[in-house]
Parts: sequence; structure tokens; C-alpha cells
Amino acid sequence: MACLVARSGRELQRYDNLGRRQVVGCIPYRFKNCSDGSVGDELEVLVITSQKGQARGMMFPKGGWELDESVEEAASRESLEEAGVLGNVEQLDLWPEKNVRQRIWMAVDEAREVCRDWWMKEALDILAERHTSLQQ
Repeated sequence: MACLVARSGRELQRYDNLGRRQVVGCIPYRFKNCSDGSVGDELEVLVITSQKGQARGMMFPKGGWELDESVEEAASRESLEEAGVLGNVEQLDLWPEKNVRQRIWMAVDEAREVCRDWWMKEALDILAERHTSLQQ
């Protein structure tokens, strides 16, 4: 059972020794289905809009890393809250930020074009490289 309420507030947020808030993220991905119903080897990634809308660009789920959770738990929580996906990509119809975000599955090349931040593009490139090297 997933919690369908997003955390709020910054009382539990982690900060580094320079006072910068620590953030975690995740690139939800899946393998695209072929026309015959089988699972192919082409990656699709899930991008989401900002709470302020698509005009601000697309991104991957990310947010603050809190004191009471591991980095993996924080990334999983952010993916659930912001994109409505869990674990081995179980996609939910309802999620905490459904009313303030859109989510779109797209090819890696398309996602690279629409992601707004250089570090998200860099993370996507690393994922694509790993996938390519595993195929070879």
C-alpha cells in the first residue's frame, strides 16, 4: 500500500556543510512494448511537468532527501509523490501530485530534448550508456 499524501515542509531536510539542501531523484524507465505484445529493448523514460506547468520544461522526479530515510527511500518516495510510479515501475492511476503534474512516457532522445536541466540530461545519458553496454 502506498501513501497518497506528499510530504511537505523542510524540518527534516538534509543540508550539506555549506547549507545547501540535499536533493535526490530518479529516472523511471521501462522497455517499450512491440506491436506483437512482446517487450522490446527500446528504453522509454517517464518525465513530468513542474508544478507550475509544462511551460517550465519537463524533468524527472526529484526532491529533498530527508533525515529519516535512506537515499533509495527518498528517491522512491519522490517518484511516487511526483510521478505516481513505484518500484519495478508499477504505474498508479492516483498519486499525491496528480492534480499539479502531467507525466509522459517518451523515448530517451525525446526526453533529452525536453529536460530543462543539464544535470538531468547528463543522468539520462549515463542511463542510456549503461543500457547500450548491457545490450552488447
